[in-house]
Amino acid sequence: MVKQESTIKTGIYSGSFNPIHIGHLALANWLCEYTELDELWFLVTPHNPLKEKSDLMDDQLRLKLVQRAIADYPKFKASDFEFSLPQPTYSVYTLQALEQAYPNREFYFIMGADNWKYISRWYKYETILSNYPIFVYPRKGFEIEIPESYPHIKKVDAPLIEISSTFIRQAWKERKDIRFFLPEAIRDLSIVPQNNNI
Repeated sequence: MVKQESTIKTGIYSGSFNPIHIGHLALANWLCEYTELDELWFLVTPHNPLKEKSDLMDDQLRLKLVQRAIADYPKFKASDFEFSLPQPTYSVYTLQALEQAYPNREFYFIMGADNWKYISRWYKYETILSNYPIFVYPRKGFEIEIPESYPHIKKVDAPLIEISSTFIRQAWKERKDIRFFLPEAIRDLSIVPQNNNI
C-alpha cells in the first residue's frame, strides 16, 4: 500500500524486552535520529503459550519497565498492542492489525541481522517482505545481504551494541552493580518482585 506524505513514519521494535536495557534504547535512539522515522514503538510481545516461560517476566511488568525507561524521550512509545491479539502472535498479523488500527501511519519493521538471516523461517515472511519497509540493524557474526528486488528494505549502520537481556537477568540474580547497563529509571530493583523469575 502506498502511503501519503502526511503519514507518520513509525518504527516497530518488537521484542520481549526481558528486561529493556541500554542496548535496546541506544539502537532505538539512533533509528529515530538518523533515519526518516518520526517515532518508534517498543512493541512488548506477550508470552507465547507454545514456549517455555521459565525466564520470561510477567507481561505487565515488562511493559511497565519499558514505560519507565522511555518516559523522557518524546519519540518513543511503549505498546501493549499484541497483548489483545490472538496467541501465539505472528509479526505479519501484528503489522496488518496495526495498519487497520492506525491508517494514518506507515509502519517500518525493525529487525536484527540475526533474524534477517533466517527470515525465510518466519510465518508468511514473503508478505512482510513485499508490503512493509524494514530496517535491518547489525548483529555480531551476521552479514546483511538484501536483494535488489526489495528497495524498501534497508541495512542501517547503527552502532553495534552487544548486550543481552539474559546477561542482565543473570546479573540481577547475582545482585551485581550493573547500573550503567540499565536506564536510570529502572535501576531500582525494588520495583521487580522477587518471584518474577529473574
